[in-house]
Amino acid sequence: MAQFSGVDYYNTESLLTTEEKLVRDTVREFVSDEVVPIIEKHYREGTFPIHIVKKMAELGILGPTLPAKYGCAELNNVSYGLIMQELERGDSSIRSFASVQSGLVMYPIYTFGTDAQKDRWLPRLAKGDAIGCFGLTEPDFGSNPGGMITRAEKKGDKFVLNGAKMWITNGTIADVAVVWAKLDGEIKGFLVEKGTMGFSAPEMKGKHSLRASVTSELVFQDCEIPAENILPNSGGLKSPLMCLDQARYGIAWGAIGSAMATYDAALNYAKSRIQFGKPIAAFQITQEKLVFMLNEITKGQLLNLQLGRLKDQGKHKFTQVSMAKRNNVHFALEIARVARTILGANGILDEYPVMRHMANLESVYTYEGTHDIHTLIIGSDITGVQAYY
Repeated sequence: MAQFSGVDYYNTESLLTTEEKLVRDTVREFVSDEVVPIIEKHYREGTFPIHIVKKMAELGILGPTLPAKYGCAELNNVSYGLIMQELERGDSSIRSFASVQSGLVMYPIYTFGTDAQKDRWLPRLAKGDAIGCFGLTEPDFGSNPGGMITRAEKKGDKFVLNGAKMWITNGTIADVAVVWAKLDGEIKGFLVEKGTMGFSAPEMKGKHSLRASVTSELVFQDCEIPAENILPNSGGLKSPLMCLDQARYGIAWGAIGSAMATYDAALNYAKSRIQFGKPIAAFQITQEKLVFMLNEITKGQLLNLQLGRLKDQGKHKFTQVSMAKRNNVHFALEIARVARTILGANGILDEYPVMRHMANLESVYTYEGTHDIHTLIIGSDITGVQAYY
């Protein structure tokens, strides 16, 4: 498989460290060799390529920013972002898997868990020996997670969970679920293991988007878990939102990877497609489209890089993550749509990655905080007035 050369009009390469470039190039090669050749088949059949999980683990892709003592790579946040960028260049489902495993499962166990929980789960999750999922969204509560109705009740040396979660990536294949429920009115995190009585995770079918990703419901019916499975340092809505901050950061980078894939496909097609005796790249309208695409990719790259540097310095704000997620996903979707127009009818064929990325981005546009919710998060920050309700 031919290696992807990247899209870098402003020489952002010069702003990366040697280690960051090595991380990016390693994952870029992995995606070109292991993901791109198989992803259309999995997308078509609605299956997740689970065989690549171990390969991802071997490269240090799972929980890469966490400490080495848990078997993690201990990379900085810019390196993590570059990993997410390259994974989503392959497919949003691959980045989603890694994003959930890292930011929504390993991160909360590391941040809110006991030493025993960390020692048990983090090395297994890092090696791909265990898969995790994150249960926050409910059938009736998406943008308003604080309204959740899933409840936990203390009974002796156990907690009993009742409720349901929806749109859960990795749910059906997960060995452990990080589940958020109200305990005496306060939101707390719990670890629910696969096979626990009263817990089921049926896969959701019929998706036109993220077809190579496992999306599930989580159902809890008098589900009893040991008392030691609570994440003791979690408390309130702030805890799951801290996890979402990690995931949204990865999405901001991932969206640019998707945009790079569709731009590259459109550029190569425009150079080779002959109409009226010359390549369509020679026409002004096509050039305007390509310039628009490259322009927005470049802005997104610079946005991501500065956000990553701020994050590594401990100076970033969650509202800045919202801006990057909002901007980059919006323009990645627009870029995919423009790319489709350059490819014409060929743009709907799975010989090209454009339509797959476009369909995937329709989900990315609304998950981990919709475009509109991120607008209101930023609006509240700059005006001091909350407009959620």
